[in-house]
Amino acid sequence: MAEKPSEESRPESAALPDDVWEQFLRDSEAGVPASAPKEPSARARMVTERLRAMDEAQAAAAGRRGRRFGRRKPAAPARPEGWRTSPARWETDGRASRRRTVWSVVGGLTAAALAVVAVNPSAALSWLPGGLGGGDTETAGAEASPLAPETARPTGAPGETEGMPTRERPFAGSPAARWESGAAAIRLPEARAVNGVPAARIEEALRGAKEFLTAANLDPAVLKGAEPAKALALVDPLETDYLADLRSALREPTEDNDPVSTFTRFDPEKTDLVGDVRVRGRMWVAPDEEAEGRAVITADYTFVYGVARAGGDETTRVIVRRVLQVDAADPSRHQGTEGRLWIRDLASEIGNDDCREGDGLINPSFFGDPRTAPPRTGETRDPYDRSTGVARGDDPDGCGVVTRT
Repeated sequence: MAEKPSEESRPESAALPDDVWEQFLRDSEAGVPASAPKEPSARARMVTERLRAMDEAQAAAAGRRGRRFGRRKPAAPARPEGWRTSPARWETDGRASRRRTVWSVVGGLTAAALAVVAVNPSAALSWLPGGLGGGDTETAGAEASPLAPETARPTGAPGETEGMPTRERPFAGSPAARWESGAAAIRLPEARAVNGVPAARIEEALRGAKEFLTAANLDPAVLKGAEPAKALALVDPLETDYLADLRSALREPTEDNDPVSTFTRFDPEKTDLVGDVRVRGRMWVAPDEEAEGRAVITADYTFVYGVARAGGDETTRVIVRRVLQVDAADPSRHQGTEGRLWIRDLASEIGNDDCREGDGLINPSFFGDPRTAPPRTGETRDPYDRSTGVARGDDPDGCGVVTRT
């Protein structure tokens, strides 16, 4: 009969509280059958390898100097006073601001879990960050009643949930299990006249903002790497420099001009999209404090994608938050192209990206991936936390860490 691990055998480096350690020992003892196998099961070997890889990543990161997280696109120069005024075309750089912050997947586990994972892998999995373990994987993370639409900024991050993502249940263990799916989750507020902008203009800009977010983040072809032609066609052609930047990024992405700052794109040869796309956020209208006859529409939405290794079963998630600002203007006072969208600003956060820059794609990390990339030493962040604004890191060499996917 397998011996119960003693207190003396507990690794000195273990950082677990005494009550957690004791609970783990009880779980382990209960999970050992009368005739324990001499060799660990395939599941135990898999879990052990995952824990070891994550532990090594944490150890490597601890030996490096810390850096602030973030990839930031250079902010646009301030537009000159009086821009976008009629009847003449305005003199401006035409460049909308785009910023992106990226986070890699969280790493780091204790040596104590590695010491006994072969005894009870299910209990060990329950300690994985982000509620990746715990409970029966067939039922854990089962979707509860959907959340009511978001109408104001939340006061905190959503709670932890149990379950592990699979191809069949990609949102198990994620708050997004209770989120709505697809474009239907992008609801428009009631269009009313604001700051001298007629309600009809407000409604037009609201619809345009939704269409742009949908075309850039939900179009199946775009998600598989196709050119976002519909999204590009929505942008006001008078934003010449901005459009030129977007098209250049799509043709030849670089570290300084990467299209994933605006469009969600994966490599279909490496990544399979599984399930639908979960969406949560809100849209609102405010007067432009700098000019009469102009209003600013802000759309703040988080998109969660279930992704699996191409041709494989290992599944994880990518979380992308976009905060889009567009203008709505009184046509009698400000010039713009009828039926097109003037994009003022677009800030993004991408959670569970390997932080590779310049390839034009989001590259999710899987637990089974070899830890060959440089360790990430930036700040940590919960990608599901919508209670704060979008992070605007300013270290071009940094990359933060998500606490869960």
